[in-house]
Amino acid sequence: MDAHRKRTGVRLTYQTLAEAAGLSVSTLQSLAARPSYNTRLSTIGRLCVALGCQPGELLELVEAKDGSF
Repeated sequence: MDAHRKRTGVRLTYQTLAEAAGLSVSTLQSLAARPSYNTRLSTIGRLCVALGCQPGELLELVEAKDGSF
């Protein structure tokens, strides 16, 4: 949401993004607060459409200390 604001000048809240993406606020909060939250690709797709971005701009692959992802 910060990157979107920097790019567009528009400040988003969980509520406005949830409405734009057709998602619940609790889903967005889980994505933001829980690194291990397992979401659907359709959720990522909805966020990309709402934010006008590509999946790679939302996702980051981080390897854990034990070698897992």
